[in-house]
Amino acid sequence: MRVRVSPRPPKNMTVEQQHIIDSVAAKVHSQLEGEGSGHDWWHIVRVWNMAKHLCEIERADFFIVELAALLHDVADWKFHDGDDTVGPRVAREILTEHGVDSVVADHVAKIISTLSFKGAGVPTPMETLEGKIAQDADRLDAIGAIGIARAFAYGGNKNREMHNPEQKPETHDSKEAYFHSNGSTINHFHEKLLLLKDRMNTDTAKDIAAGRHEFMEQFLERFHKEWEGQS
Repeated sequence: MRVRVSPRPPKNMTVEQQHIIDSVAAKVHSQLEGEGSGHDWWHIVRVWNMAKHLCEIERADFFIVELAALLHDVADWKFHDGDDTVGPRVAREILTEHGVDSVVADHVAKIISTLSFKGAGVPTPMETLEGKIAQDADRLDAIGAIGIARAFAYGGNKNREMHNPEQKPETHDSKEAYFHSNGSTINHFHEKLLLLKDRMNTDTAKDIAAGRHEFMEQFLERFHKEWEGQS
């Protein structure tokens, strides 16, 4: 399967860098194809494409941004007993394997270590524009219509209730509390997804997030009406 999305290298990327991007994409594709929790290869493709879109507008380094987008879920901490050192380590190993220099590898690994949402009360600030773009791209894929679908896919994968009106949403003040939470999928909207609109970094992402956030609010309103037996 051909995984390259860009028809040609962006203006600030060399042919050699594009070759590395294509090779890394092929490796990620082989590892995540068919994954069933919403963190699959097509999630990577969507984040990758959105990251490139934001990168074009915000004028960041495509090479850094694309590598971070491709590798951000290659070893997601949520599937490694909450160990958030695994993802950056695996990403750095893959980059080294593909001949990426240590400065770039360190930058990408740093982005991946900070990228994920780890609870409403846990700050995850990005130091660089490239990190902000990669984080925005990932968060945009967690909201809107795709975000709703992914939330229920993840909830099913984790054997969580769809909704339990007797169970109230929680505010998680630590990564550990968030990781060990077993709340319903509807609670997940209030504990994470509805918070993401105000945690976007770039103006472009903020504009996109507004419409997706509104769609989630409309969905929840309809969901609760039907839950209560209303037409």
